[in-house]
Amino acid sequence: MGPLETLFLDLNDIKVIDSTIPYSEYTSLDLSASNLELNQLNITDSSQFETYVEHILNKNKAKVAYGGYNEIRNLYKRSTVFNNPNAKERNIHIGLDLWIKAETPVLAALDGKVHSFQYNNNLGDYGPTIILEHQLKKHVFYTLYGHLSLESIAFVKDGDSFSKGQQLATLGDNSVNGDYAPHLHFQIIKNIEDNYGDYPGVCNKNKLDYYLENCPDPNLLLKIY
Repeated sequence: MGPLETLFLDLNDIKVIDSTIPYSEYTSLDLSASNLELNQLNITDSSQFETYVEHILNKNKAKVAYGGYNEIRNLYKRSTVFNNPNAKERNIHIGLDLWIKAETPVLAALDGKVHSFQYNNNLGDYGPTIILEHQLKKHVFYTLYGHLSLESIAFVKDGDSFSKGQQLATLGDNSVNGDYAPHLHFQIIKNIEDNYGDYPGVCNKNKLDYYLENCPDPNLLLKIY
């Protein structure tokens, strides 16, 4: 564990969606290639996918489903964004997903400013995305919020400041969020290089060690489980 991750351990009461929902009303969601239950439905159909998420929430009497960090998924095979025949398949998820209905408020994890934002409008992509820049002691790092509503990026500007827990955005539906069931993709990034409004949230196994080091487990901040 690096020095930034160690600082995360001392932080508490951090939420990135609707602060009124306690973690006791969260449940885990397995979207890995080893979950055989997924073979029984077409999760590339966002309406079927949303029905499946709602089933998991109802079954567990929960309001939010979470999971996905360092998870190998078959979900991305439908999109050339991840499954380009001229490149190695990207199928390992390196953010944390929080599944809940569209229009749910999305909150800034920590005090920060807008580094960049963009509408990543491809099948299976982030859709509207905001990246915040933060500083803890001498460490500068970034948090990415993907699958937002279009309204979320309509008036935001680079450099806008947000306080910890302040509403940053709302979640988008499948018509704008890359064609997924509504959810937030939340990711921590140490070195963002020259990326603007976008950063890989899925990698291939050859680059996994780099991305796991550069994108620490978001649960170190959120402490859901």
